Amino acid sequence: MTTESQKADPPKVLREGSAKKRADILTAARALFLEDGFDRTTVDAISARAGVSKRTVYDYFGDKQTLLIGVLTEGGQVLLERIRDAIDDHLVNVTDAEAALTDFAVSISTMTTGSTDYLDLMKLLSRESAHLPEGGIDEWIADEPEVTLGENFAELSRVGLLDAPNPRLAADHFIALTIGMTRRSGNSPRLAGDQARQVIVDGVRAFLRAYGPR
Repeated sequence: MTTESQKADPPKVLREGSAKKRADILTAARALFLEDGFDRTTVDAISARAGVSKRTVYDYFGDKQTLLIGVLTEGGQVLLERIRDAIDDHLVNVTDAEAALTDFAVSISTMTTGSTDYLDLMKLLSRESAHLPEGGIDEWIADEPEVTLGENFAELSRVGLLDAPNPRLAADHFIALTIGMTRRSGNSPRLAGDQARQVIVDGVRAFLRAYGPR
């Protein structure tokens, strides 16, 4: 027979609490994780920068790993909202696929993946991946924009502007040929301005040679 002392402790219930306090804690944690890294950042430092008690940080987030996941989730949601806005602005009611896809990729390259928020998000994902659950938030953030774009490509295929039997794969190919080509790697600077636009134009044309209507 199981006694009271042998029963497992119930899971800790986190507070939803004040939206402002929650945002202040996430902002403080993000800044400190970027400045000092996850291991060197203390909950004391986060609470001091956020202007709340240490107890409040624990009540809202439970532990430091959950706080890191919260920072990354918030950053991923901001990025995804910007991508959805760009889809709404450029890939709805399309009549000229080449022009629409070019404008969309330029918008994403300059206003989203070229933003400080995006660069900070990628830095945290790369540097702190060991502190994330296996197959967790990093994969979700990496895949969600392509999934969203793939849904739009399915609609463009339905109306005859694309021929993409596998819209999700088409989204991967589109990003690799356009936005991905402007990011560069290693010590190479990120492409911008007219140079980036020309790379995107060439990439869109290559994409349409593969996925344009037959």
